[in-house]
Amino acid sequence: MAAGYLEILRARHAARLLTGTLVGRLPNATAAIAIVLFVRAQGGTYSLAGALAAVYGVANAVGQPVLGRLVDLHGQPRVQLPSAVLSALAMAVFAFTGTDPLPLAYVAVAAAGLFTPPLEGGLRALWPSVLRREDQVHTAYAMDAVAQEVMFTVGPLLVTLCVSLWSAQAALVVLNVIGVLGALSVVVSPPSRAWRSGPREAHWLGALRSPGLLVLLAAFLFVGIALGSITVASVPYADEHGGNAVYGWLMAGIGLGALVGGTVYGARQWAGEPARRLQVLVGFLAVCYLPLTLMPGAVAMTLLLVLAGVFLAPVIACAFVLVDRHAPAGTVTEAFSWIVTTFTVGASVGTGLAGPVVEGGGAVWGFAVPGVAGGVSLLVLLVTGGVLTAPAGGAVVAASSENDPNRAAEPRFSSGDRA
Repeated sequence: MAAGYLEILRARHAARLLTGTLVGRLPNATAAIAIVLFVRAQGGTYSLAGALAAVYGVANAVGQPVLGRLVDLHGQPRVQLPSAVLSALAMAVFAFTGTDPLPLAYVAVAAAGLFTPPLEGGLRALWPSVLRREDQVHTAYAMDAVAQEVMFTVGPLLVTLCVSLWSAQAALVVLNVIGVLGALSVVVSPPSRAWRSGPREAHWLGALRSPGLLVLLAAFLFVGIALGSITVASVPYADEHGGNAVYGWLMAGIGLGALVGGTVYGARQWAGEPARRLQVLVGFLAVCYLPLTLMPGAVAMTLLLVLAGVFLAPVIACAFVLVDRHAPAGTVTEAFSWIVTTFTVGASVGTGLAGPVVEGGGAVWGFAVPGVAGGVSLLVLLVTGGVLTAPAGGAVVAASSENDPNRAAEPRFSSGDRA
């Protein structure tokens, strides 16, 4: 895999596109943490912090498919850069006005989430034109997955570093300025300027007419709730065990665990039906959330969060294979947009739910939420297992696609639909 990654990075424009996308997504990757820390620095409650982070997440989930459709229609530069600037300006308004007046704070974070540019989907659309060979594109998807986990590991540390050196307000502004620069680097590149969307099959329900996809969306809603609730529950725990620095390490622990799990999962071939494997992976994910309620010391808690993150990337990777298999013909991109959106909505619901739970029962009850949500996700998969294992006549899966965590994110190369 390492040799394959180096081959990709040597390709013209590849390293620039990957780096620019990661940097451009930094504001989105750190938004929930940065908002929570900023609201707490302003003297706001956990409920308010969770609610504002949830508003950002929901707005982001709404905006991504809309902006993605605009990218398909008008190209990447005309949509990605303006939306990145608008998102940064909205977050700057929030940073400089704070939580008073409160309606303006909600409008600002909603606008910041709504206009977040769909850089991740844009990068996956660019890989075929940059790398040409299908096997290289598959390797690029795996590298993309690993790089994303690195960003979600490093991002929380960058937020807490900015807060420690300057302030929570400065962290919001600086990270969004950096994000605009990343988006600019991508959209001025020749591949981005030359890219055009391919044709796709139209239907009033689109990908949502697939029963298998609806099952995956229901399961991933609760996986998102579990992850979002950890973000808020970790704040009062960190307040009692060392402050913002501990919070940053706790959040980075989840990303590190996902990085390790995703790398191991993507490095080998897996036999058997992916629907059954997804049930097992979600079961392990739910079990690994349960020890968080023990709330040991900071070092042990960080290790528990690393363990809790180990099965997250494999769950997502396995679900990507099933999305590709159950998406109706011509709707693979739309199907992936829906599952990403549902996961984001779930995370936002989790942040909003955990706030009142923490205020009512403390951090221990906040950490009980992910265990319950993981169990519900597993229950959904067990009850509807026959739907996912049933043959689907949608997308054609490339050979050995299950060995690559993101390979299924790209529809059939032979179809000409690479949007």
